Amino acid sequence: MSEGLRQAHFNTKLAFEIDPTASATYKLNHPKTYVYTQDIRTIDLADVRRKLHGRTLHLLAGCPPCQGFSSIRRLNRNKPVEDERNSLINEYVRFVDELQPYTIMLENVPGLALSTEFQKAIEHLSERYNIDYDIINVRDYGVPQSRKRLVMVGSRLAPIRIASPTKIKRTVRDIIGNLPNPEDSNDAVHKIFPHHIARIQQLISHVPHNGGSLRDLGDEWQLACHRASNVGFNDVYGRLRWDDYSTTITGGCLNPSKGRFLHPEQNRCISAREASMLQTFPEDYIFPADVAKTRIALMIGNALPPLFCRIQAENIWEHLREHIH
Repeated sequence: MSEGLRQAHFNTKLAFEIDPTASATYKLNHPKTYVYTQDIRTIDLADVRRKLHGRTLHLLAGCPPCQGFSSIRRLNRNKPVEDERNSLINEYVRFVDELQPYTIMLENVPGLALSTEFQKAIEHLSERYNIDYDIINVRDYGVPQSRKRLVMVGSRLAPIRIASPTKIKRTVRDIIGNLPNPEDSNDAVHKIFPHHIARIQQLISHVPHNGGSLRDLGDEWQLACHRASNVGFNDVYGRLRWDDYSTTITGGCLNPSKGRFLHPEQNRCISAREASMLQTFPEDYIFPADVAKTRIALMIGNALPPLFCRIQAENIWEHLREHIH
């Protein structure tokens, strides 16, 4: 989110991130932002106000974790999974109430719209803010992946709407087609991808290029854990398609057993750099190469695509320019 805000000319003063690895990565890329590395429920807003030196925030943007509402956790059912993080949207509302920014923006998984917490938050915020929210697909905004998200914007200055789709289509080829093979690259992040035992590597080599998957290989190549008739993850060990959107980049993006994360042609999973670029991070965005692949994959997969955030933030920027004199 902050990378998109930066690209839209916003100056992020404060950030909140409970995970130490994500916080350290954030600081590498946004060294001028003060980062609270702690549970947001423990944040003293009097301290936040002191750090803002009495200035009114132009924008308060947030992505409160609500994993209990994700479609994977819910197995596509409407009922949320019990998770203590489901109530973190109330912390976002607490910040809005106390800091009273001119505008607000919130992004989350579509399932959040099913929750009473979200509906109560919208009802409460609407007492002071003009609110617009919808479930939209980031691929309609130039992001090279299919990824549905709930987006809410609000303003206490005047009515505001979510930014309209750009309808620019970018494909996997557009984004990573010109990257060198990892072994020919000087980029340490591009060299981060899983290495497999011989049996799995041989399996990958048989998956048809440009969109093939494990299901194309016949019974002899099906893994025992995927043979059950009720296993619904048909994209496992699947290749991305050059001239189409990527599937959603998730926290399992560096594990081909978690979805369609194989390179379109090369016999490997996509690299951490390729995954981050499909999320629209800049090619030089810094990720620590000395932490576990699973930690990097989780940071990349949990992120809001910066390009999408930039477009939403530019819309808010223009709104602020129009209504603050």
